[in-house]
Amino acid sequence: MTRTAISPRLAIRIFFSTGANVGGVSHTPGIDEPDGPDPGHVRHRSWLVTTVAETGSTNDDLLRAATRGGLPDRSVLRTDHQTAGRGRLDRRWDAPPGSNLLASVFFADPQGHPTELLQRVGAAIVRAVRSLHANDVDHASSSAMAPARASPEQLATLGLKWPNDVLFDGRKLAGVLALRLSTVAGGLVVGFGVNVGWAPPEGARTEEICRAQPAVLLLSILDAFDALPADREVFGEIYRHELLTLGQRVRVHLPLEETFDGVAHATDVHGRIMVRSVSGVERVFDVGDVVHLRPGN
Repeated sequence: MTRTAISPRLAIRIFFSTGANVGGVSHTPGIDEPDGPDPGHVRHRSWLVTTVAETGSTNDDLLRAATRGGLPDRSVLRTDHQTAGRGRLDRRWDAPPGSNLLASVFFADPQGHPTELLQRVGAAIVRAVRSLHANDVDHASSSAMAPARASPEQLATLGLKWPNDVLFDGRKLAGVLALRLSTVAGGLVVGFGVNVGWAPPEGARTEEICRAQPAVLLLSILDAFDALPADREVFGEIYRHELLTLGQRVRVHLPLEETFDGVAHATDVHGRIMVRSVSGVERVFDVGDVVHLRPGN
């Protein structure tokens, strides 16, 4: 197998120059074989999905393309490998080529609070993985296929850590990050990385739960996103249901090395987390790095 490396600038040029020409494409050979040659471009329902073998950062690529103007709403860029990926707090996000799902989505006119879009993407990741696990169960029961990889008890540990990290068995499975465009009114890029076949020692992999390659998982996530209710209050109930943080004793890490410990007991209408300390002091956070504390911490 030969893997072609594509520079960030070339990736942007390919993505941008083909955006107006893919509307009639219903399928591109190779889109479901992420280990093969560059699968190119595909229209999946209302999403315009472009895949490149390698780039610096899918977030940066979409930001640049959107800043130049003309980037279609719901444009998606996926790569087999990125060399300059960053997560929250500028943490490096890297993985061996072809092993994980690394993608970004451009929303030209995000509705409501931008935080809600991140929550929706996080919830979509959880629901997509859960749906793929259910498909494995169905196939295993009707064929000689091996049983699904995660037990029902293990699957119950799949969910969100506030605000939008995805956890499985207490370990990080996926992260979501948003970047707002300063030159495009209301434009937002939401990037996400999901550990599929590789994870750092403290992380989890979707391979522990279901059988799905990165390209297949991406389409499942996009479908799960579309299936979420548009009504903000109804979605808020779904988000709280997926939120593993509620009821947990947590430590919130804030700027300037400040921390706050307490029990996360609710979220407000904006998705902010409400934490009450043992002394009864309650604070509401819209930003912060939350750690789930184990007994004795």
